[in-house]
Amino acid sequence: MKAFCIAILVICMPLATAFAQSPETGATAAQQAEALFEPSRDLLDVKLAVDAMVDPSMNTVAVKSMIDRMAAEIAAMAGKDGDSTTKLAALKRYLYESGAWNNNKPFQYDLDDPLGMKPANRLLQRYLTIRRGNCITMPILFLALGQRVGLTMTLAEAPLHVFIKYTDDAGKVWNLEPTSGGGAVRDDWYRQKLPMSDQAVANGIYLRALSHQEAVAVIASFLVERDIGKGQFENALAVSDVLLRHYPNFAYGLVKKGSVYSGLLRRELAGKYTRLEDIPPELKVKADQWYGRNMEAFAKAEALGWRPQDGQIQ
Repeated sequence: MKAFCIAILVICMPLATAFAQSPETGATAAQQAEALFEPSRDLLDVKLAVDAMVDPSMNTVAVKSMIDRMAAEIAAMAGKDGDSTTKLAALKRYLYESGAWNNNKPFQYDLDDPLGMKPANRLLQRYLTIRRGNCITMPILFLALGQRVGLTMTLAEAPLHVFIKYTDDAGKVWNLEPTSGGGAVRDDWYRQKLPMSDQAVANGIYLRALSHQEAVAVIASFLVERDIGKGQFENALAVSDVLLRHYPNFAYGLVKKGSVYSGLLRRELAGKYTRLEDIPPELKVKADQWYGRNMEAFAKAEALGWRPQDGQIQ
């Protein structure tokens, strides 16, 4: 009961009205999320599938065709026998330098929305169209093109940020920052600009090359954010469970799962009851469970080294 009383105090912020969803809806969302983890899917395919779930008007075939064409042009710039250094230089030139290859319209960092807070700006198709991206779309395009020309790349996380881990022909691993011309960046730079705890780094939630499954979970977290924003908390919870099953130490995913339970509490209680005794017994039980799971999700993230202030730009 004490936990529930605390829950009443923390849900004073109103939320836009949302309709409760059936278990079938959540099950469908979970099935769609699970399908993203099929081993045959590369990260571009995963990103395009996620974007199409968020915005069904997305033309995934056209986007993939455009990226394949871009990769072919980068490969031609690098030459038939180009090594990894030559290919990387061609990739960066193609994206970030003005020239006939990009119609003198290089890709740039969108300083008006650097974190991709506007959902439309998280769509890869929009990035390709307006050529202004963020710390989600820019690394994913960089990765997709790099992999297609034979470069060894994967994603990595910093607080509220995604970047590239690249392995050169000699086996040396580099951090590449697609929001800054694809330049090489040291771990210390990320730690200075996007503060994170030593514990978080030691536990690998930041600055570590992600496995394919982990990278899929990071890309698919867009679905959780979309569902939270629409008040579709059952869907968000179902998708969160799938992502965390594949990436148990996904701190950002744990935080979002905790936020889902906060959303459920607000939706079911905020502005509806002025006294604890007015709340129906069944709802009291549910609310107490939601509050406990909210606390559990945040506690797991904090045990990994996540902190609420992570990523506050210095």
